[in-house]
Amino acid sequence: MSDLSFGALVRGWRDRLDPADAGYARSARRRAPGLRREELAELAGLSHEYVLRLEQSRATNPSAQVVSALARALRLTPAERDQLYRAAGLLAPRDQTVGTHVPPSIRRLVDRLGDLPIGVFAADWSLLWWNDMWTALHGDPSGLPPAGRNLARALFGTGEGRWHLRPVTSTAGPYAFETAIVADLREAVSRYPTDPELAALVDGLRAASPFFGELWSVAGMGQLVGDLKTISHPELGDITVDCDVLTVPGADLRIVTYTAAPGTGGAEQLELLRAARLSGAR
Repeated sequence: MSDLSFGALVRGWRDRLDPADAGYARSARRRAPGLRREELAELAGLSHEYVLRLEQSRATNPSAQVVSALARALRLTPAERDQLYRAAGLLAPRDQTVGTHVPPSIRRLVDRLGDLPIGVFAADWSLLWWNDMWTALHGDPSGLPPAGRNLARALFGTGEGRWHLRPVTSTAGPYAFETAIVADLREAVSRYPTDPELAALVDGLRAASPFFGELWSVAGMGQLVGDLKTISHPELGDITVDCDVLTVPGADLRIVTYTAAPGTGGAEQLELLRAARLSGAR
């Protein structure tokens, strides 16, 4: 996108957005990809004429409320939203809370990787999305309340999530995983210092777990990247796999994937999990 004016940005992102992701049916009558201008206007609560004037740069001073409405309707990432504010000559708002939205593009990406166990986590390590292979490897999180799906709470708390976790060991050594999670939480707090739910999570864990409090006082700040893990599975025994954590720029999400090198025992066990998943779906 060579033209970075406000109108050009809105037009480009409108063309990019899949109508189905915005709740509009695809049809053969659509002559161009993306949302129609009147659909964007409806989603943003603006008039069609005003959106036209914005895109044609005939309306040049949109308010922060208008920019916010367009950013939500266009499903922009935080980075794109900030760019739209700057193009309007406005200061971008500071994020106040940890995001829990998994963009449709990320859902489509991880859907294509369905043969791998994949979970998508928020910045506070709350599990937001997972696939069938994740369930086959780790157990089904759907029976847990949303709070119980927070990994830090499962590791250090006393709720249902703690008993849902299957035993995991790491080649990085004892407590390396716990230390990394605490360090990542410290970084999240630095990015979202006024998020009340994040603050309550940390305060609750410090009160419930002396071990968490000890790690919190000494851990640095950093993001979990990856490890070689051995997961104790109730049917298949110990499964050793590579765990990689991929960050999503602009969305502050973590995509956790499990893979194994071809020819290893871990690869064979993952294949057994895939076969069991497919047979169970029939």
